[in-house]
Amino acid sequence: MSTPDSSSSLPSVPDLLRMGDRIAVLPVIHGSGQFALTVRRWLLEEEYDCVALPLPPSFRDQVESAVLDLPSPSIVIQPHGDYGDPSGEASSWSESAWEDDDDDEDDFDMVQPVSYVPIDPCQPVIMAIRAAMGEHIARAYVDLETDPFWPYSSVMPDPYAVRHVSPERFAAALLPFITRPPDEQTRNRIVHMAHRLRQLEQRCEKILFVTSVLHWPWVREAYHLMDDDAEADDRSATQMVLPDHDDVQPPVRYAVDPRTLTFLFGELPFITGLYERARSELEDDEDLQIDGVKELLIAARSSYRSELGNRARNVTPLLLSKCLQYIRNLSLIHRRMTPDLVTIVTAAQQILGDQFAVHVAENANDYPYVDPFDGESATSMGLPVATLGIDQARLADGETVSMVNRLPGPPMTWRTLQLQRRPRTNDKQRWAYQWNPYSQCSYPPEDLRIENFRTRVFERAKAIMGNDLARTEKFTTSVKDGIDIRDTLRHWYEKEIYVKVIPPSRGTLDACVMLFDSPADPRDYPWRTTWFAEHETESTLALFATDFRREMVGPGIGLSVYGGALFLYPPIIIPDVWLDPRLDFTETLEERLLAAACLHSNSGQIVLLSALPPGAGFRRLARRFKKHLVHVPLGSFSDEQVKQLRMVHVLNGSEVRSYAEEFIRKI
Repeated sequence: MSTPDSSSSLPSVPDLLRMGDRIAVLPVIHGSGQFALTVRRWLLEEEYDCVALPLPPSFRDQVESAVLDLPSPSIVIQPHGDYGDPSGEASSWSESAWEDDDDDEDDFDMVQPVSYVPIDPCQPVIMAIRAAMGEHIARAYVDLETDPFWPYSSVMPDPYAVRHVSPERFAAALLPFITRPPDEQTRNRIVHMAHRLRQLEQRCEKILFVTSVLHWPWVREAYHLMDDDAEADDRSATQMVLPDHDDVQPPVRYAVDPRTLTFLFGELPFITGLYERARSELEDDEDLQIDGVKELLIAARSSYRSELGNRARNVTPLLLSKCLQYIRNLSLIHRRMTPDLVTIVTAAQQILGDQFAVHVAENANDYPYVDPFDGESATSMGLPVATLGIDQARLADGETVSMVNRLPGPPMTWRTLQLQRRPRTNDKQRWAYQWNPYSQCSYPPEDLRIENFRTRVFERAKAIMGNDLARTEKFTTSVKDGIDIRDTLRHWYEKEIYVKVIPPSRGTLDACVMLFDSPADPRDYPWRTTWFAEHETESTLALFATDFRREMVGPGIGLSVYGGALFLYPPIIIPDVWLDPRLDFTETLEERLLAAACLHSNSGQIVLLSALPPGAGFRRLARRFKKHLVHVPLGSFSDEQVKQLRMVHVLNGSEVRSYAEEFIRKI
């Protein structure tokens, strides 16, 4: 039996990760970018003359051809052979995987999946092949040919731990919890890999064996049970019966639909793209698994602002930091060091809203190094295209097959998120074409919000009117409305206390003009209309806004943005503000709304909500109708609230209200 000694050709490799004198073992977690970096570092720091890989020899040509085309991703699929009769040896080793299945033999044949190898830049085995080919190191494919293939995986710690813990300590910590493989196929594969390693060490001086952390201790055990002189130990010779290869079909390489790369990659496609960018530009990629989440949020913010423009909420660094803190807390709750996609999107949804979360999800699936194809049959390199799903794929010929990964990572749990998807262009065009121009109404929840906001503006205006009538007087028997500190200090030499007297405001307010964008460009706000109240708690509303038919969000649902609006409450019947000839003397949209408010208001005061105080032109207009403007600063209200209130959904009839909630997205 070979044992490590001082004459070992691998002095830098710890004893725990050595088999004999010539083989170094690197246990990895498949699908981990952090372990892919570890594999690359090991291959570059030590001179190996062979890399042993846990893949069958039949995959060599297609996998290595695909690796040469990286960073363009692809998938190598091996169809299963004809196993119409599941009896015999072909099904004996798979009984453990189907021990609870009481279906007949035909059902067994139907569920046989094909196996595949993901050509993923963040896959440690693919990284080993890529680095070995770059350094001109021989590659040995030491796995057993099996058909069909049944993967063996288990729950494992977060691979990010290897960033701060050496691979041998990581493997040693897992060793007590790694159980012996329960199925015969995996045990046969382990024996075959140990046998092939025995053969390789006869020809090579330094061998690096990259294998799953779940297989590592049992391959090591099988290796040491294989004595060079089998005849010297009959017990060992009888235990280690070498398995035979199955007859397998040649693998086929496919390109992958870019929309389904999430089902191929171990890391998020966006994070995988960052690893490739760092590789090509020689950047530091040690902390990309965490820093990549920050870059993802920043990229989502850019696309979010690009789509929504002024309607987008202000995604400040403070909100991003709170989102990252939320992501960290959710990850710790799930006992992880790095977040998964559901965690990231959930945190973005809770902190920054649905629409920002949609952009996060879309950017997370964005991988820049994809081979362009026509979306139907083949890529520009002539490869057929496979569209992936959860453990299945639709091939170029339309056939849908079940699949299992030859390099399985930890088991994944797929969850759903309630997000309003962005409508497709074809749907928008169809909805706009079907719009009935003679029927439109508002969305009740938005009516309630804007009416509540109008009430708050009235209350703020009344407070401002009361402050204009405030006066101070010397304290006698009551402090009235509070002590006036300013006047008390001003007359300190009199040794008297001055108090505030704020009389109640006189009159009522019934008209409010809200100017959200002033000065407004008429070309930006072509939709101008007057709406009447449906019940006594609503106002008569005149508005100018963007064209809702240019942004259809659902069947019979259009989205518009207020530029300005006039509210008359209690509601009254008035002529259409935009067609009333009495208002034709005005020149701008804002002046027409203000003139309409002065014309139809019974109060002496008109509330004006705007970013800037009214200018001389607005004041002259009010004096023409013998009115007084009460200015309420727009900046005194939350910017996020104002952006929400400016959005108005126009429905193509009251019947649309029954399903509008399913299509209307919140910022």
